[in-house]
Amino acid sequence: MGNFVCCFTTTKEAKDFPIDSNFGLSSPLPSWPPGEGFANGTFDLGGLQVRQITSFNKIWSTFESGLDDVGVSFFDPSLTPNGFSMLGSYCQSNDYQLFGWVLAGKDDSGSTLASPVDYTLVLNFSNSCYIWLPTPPPGYNPVGYAVTSSSQKPSLDKIRCVRADLTDECEVDELLWGADNGVNVYSSRPKNRGTQSPGVGVGTFIIEDENNNNSFIYCLKNNNFDKLSSSMPNLAQVEALIQEYSPRLYFHPSETYLPSSTTWYFSNGVLLYHTGDESNPIPVEPTGSNLPQGGSNDETYWLDLPTNETQRERIKKGNLQSSEAYIHIKPMLGATFTDIQVWVFYPFNGPVTAKIGLIDVPLGKIGEHIGDWEHLTLRISNFNGVLYRVYFSEHSGGTWVDTPFLEFQEGSNKIVGYSSLHGHATYSTPGLVLQGTDLVGLINDTAKSDMFLDVGAKYVILDEYITSVSEPPWLNYTRKWGPKITYAIGIELEKLKNSSIGIVESAIEKLLEVLPTEIYEEDGPTGPKMKDNWDGDER
Repeated sequence: MGNFVCCFTTTKEAKDFPIDSNFGLSSPLPSWPPGEGFANGTFDLGGLQVRQITSFNKIWSTFESGLDDVGVSFFDPSLTPNGFSMLGSYCQSNDYQLFGWVLAGKDDSGSTLASPVDYTLVLNFSNSCYIWLPTPPPGYNPVGYAVTSSSQKPSLDKIRCVRADLTDECEVDELLWGADNGVNVYSSRPKNRGTQSPGVGVGTFIIEDENNNNSFIYCLKNNNFDKLSSSMPNLAQVEALIQEYSPRLYFHPSETYLPSSTTWYFSNGVLLYHTGDESNPIPVEPTGSNLPQGGSNDETYWLDLPTNETQRERIKKGNLQSSEAYIHIKPMLGATFTDIQVWVFYPFNGPVTAKIGLIDVPLGKIGEHIGDWEHLTLRISNFNGVLYRVYFSEHSGGTWVDTPFLEFQEGSNKIVGYSSLHGHATYSTPGLVLQGTDLVGLINDTAKSDMFLDVGAKYVILDEYITSVSEPPWLNYTRKWGPKITYAIGIELEKLKNSSIGIVESAIEKLLEVLPTEIYEEDGPTGPKMKDNWDGDER
């Protein structure tokens, strides 16, 4: 990669930026229940000890460009414990309070860390900030950059490279700052992520140019990944984490289709259908014990509501009093983090509403389906039990929200989420989210009401990582939770053209461009364990 020079002013009119102060949770964390390795502060990756460093010294700031045109700041880790070495510097946008981490490493075997033999200047900002890529000795890789305020190369003792067998591929994550000449600064993450992936994020950043070349830093690799018990929380610790951060999920005051427990759902006459024997559906047992287990979604079985219309309509509305959250625990980022997935079941997903110009347009049956699984995910550091991010699922995608941007219940560390009207997508803030363009899109409307699900009050842990927990039978039902009914979407949209609203052809064409494919048919979803994010990362 070439040597880029970026010229920006480093100050604006005197004003405070959020990054000038540290973010803190609303209340101090408790002492976690005892366990083997969770929240002990240090991990052994296989001869390499690592610690999460959250205190920093600022090296340089720019208040131009970047997110919301507020720039970024670069930091070195500080207060590094004795015997530990810096592996890379830290970068964060100035638009929120300082809240991040980088890993520091300690060589336990005498060969896992090595000083660089030289540096390559990667970027020069305004002749006042210099970013250097360490040149590793043979058999080692750099996992971060060194940042200085001087054009003089850093000391070779400033940073350490890591033995190659303890490193893995790295890739860009969130854009932190973009320069006019096509050079961008991103947060970094392991390229391969999931419950079986040993890649460990270092918390550093990546420099990338407009030709999609980066300066080839690596992430770490947990060579002790098979020893999950050494870092993952045990059952008592999981329950303490749930109580500490337990989300409160608010439903819109006009919500018709509320969640329920699976037991309530099955106990109210839900039927199991089988291809070739559709005339003889079988009532599902309250625990789902007579559902077919394992296999794949071959579409030979599906669930449906009772045939009695009155009974069907009653079940569609759910039963909030019976509702409970279903909790899945999974190791992430080489088991240095724990993801707590919070799954919520809704008997019915209602129709969608579009916004065309200034008009809200109900789309008939479009978007309806029986059986709706939604979730949010808490990402918690196994170094200390701190909540760092929450993922909010939104239809076929979703959004990670860093902790400083979350809403908390007053005086606590319990987070707040919002379920969208009828569609049940989850969001971190109330209000209207338009899926599409400013002129045409689908409406996701959220608001606070007296209807909510308190996850900490009623939940079920369904997890293979907690050996004392038994999986409910319905979790291993791999087929659809509702029937598949394909809508003649053209007919539904033709009704709009012929209605008193008088939607014109051009507006309907634009609407078709933003409609997600999953709403073209009433197709019951598969259960949580069949989702890609059950074992994988959220995106």
